Amino acid sequence: MADTAITVEGVHKTYGDRTALDGLDLRVARGTVHGVLGPNGAGKTTLVRILATLLRPDAGRIQVAGHDIVTEAQAVRFRIGLLGQHAALDEELGGRQNLEMFGRLYHLGARHARVRAGELLDRFGLGDTGRKPVRAYSGGMRRRLDLAASLITEPEVLFLDEPTTGLDPRGRAEVWSAVRSLVGGGTTVLLTTQYLEEADQLADRISVVDRGRVIADGTADELKADTGGDRIDVVLRHPGQLGAAVALLPVPKEDVSADRDRRLISAPVTDRMAALSGVVRALEEAGIEAEDIALRRPTLDEVFLHLTGRDDRTKEAV
Repeated sequence: MADTAITVEGVHKTYGDRTALDGLDLRVARGTVHGVLGPNGAGKTTLVRILATLLRPDAGRIQVAGHDIVTEAQAVRFRIGLLGQHAALDEELGGRQNLEMFGRLYHLGARHARVRAGELLDRFGLGDTGRKPVRAYSGGMRRRLDLAASLITEPEVLFLDEPTTGLDPRGRAEVWSAVRSLVGGGTTVLLTTQYLEEADQLADRISVVDRGRVIADGTADELKADTGGDRIDVVLRHPGQLGAAVALLPVPKEDVSADRDRRLISAPVTDRMAALSGVVRALEEAGIEAEDIALRRPTLDEVFLHLTGRDDRTKEAV
């Protein structure tokens, strides 16, 4: 399909008696960011390695940028870029030297590699630091340079495997800005991440993977709506009033979550404004003091835990 950059159909991959991918299906639209979330061992990194032609699938069909990753692997490699979990840079060389080196490795020729390095340094706000050795770069600067290196051949499709792991909030924001700029220029991005906020911020569409299969797919808002829609959170002034406050909420008690340490109760609602005004009035009439009341959508963390029943806080092994 002309509007599809990545097509994955029924892909299987095993390591001995362990199944990494179990009939996984996935479609990624051109010119979008597609997030892939999943718990430890779900198969995210295996999927990226297969898409990047670093591994062969045991079964199934995959096309990337219109080419089969098995029978046309070389054509795929000319059309993709890969940013792994760890920077692939020479720390003793400057940023410009690193990029020129990558250009030469891709057989661009000395002049073309030099021109391309200058373009990428300017594009990622590194023009003034091109001669500084990479060891003197901040974490965010290194990641931006690593991202620039993955774009040396102007790939149609870019794979980002946990691109901001270990970065501080400023460095993460710098990478996010760079990714948005790439997509604005027409690049298709497949993103795996440990940061659910990152997928929420960047991804046009999200696939949740568990046990080697896609178990949910949609926009962030669609996934949140499927998890249960809006919720109301109430933070009480006195934890001793938690039970009385729960009893006032006009929803089944099994749907209410309560955290005594945080003095927080949370419950699903259907009519947002009616629920908010009703809870405020009921608490006032019962003499229960609230420090804060807020309506919110479920977070991607809650979506993730609802779908998988597991957390994703550790690095993936397969």
